[in-house]
Amino acid sequence: MVVEAGAPQVEVRSRESVGGVVSHCGGNSVLGAVVAGVPMVAWPLYAEQHANREVMGGEMKVAVGVNEREEDGFVSAEEVEKRVREVMETKEIRDRSLELKQMAMSAVAEFGSSTTALTNLLHSWTS
Repeated sequence: MVVEAGAPQVEVRSRESVGGVVSHCGGNSVLGAVVAGVPMVAWPLYAEQHANREVMGGEMKVAVGVNEREEDGFVSAEEVEKRVREVMETKEIRDRSLELKQMAMSAVAEFGSSTTALTNLLHSWTS
């Protein structure tokens, strides 16, 4: 499904039926996919998005990047299909995405690392 106008991205990504997302690899999109536990087809456009693709695909192993054609810099439909199939068929990518989701949920839990860090920051401002 292609949605041309705005869509409730958090709700869509959180559906059990969603097996992955095509992402431009902006910070919010990457964070949203990680928190939802869905792997990504990484299709960066500019700026930090290229670096995010490398981290998500290389170090974190929750994404596969599309390859642009050398002659014109475009991405072919066949390339997108190939990468979507790769995300859907690679158990390691899906498992790693779910693992990162659990880590994210733990971090924002009542005594998680993010919650604790925010609490400590707020206390430092009021002390």
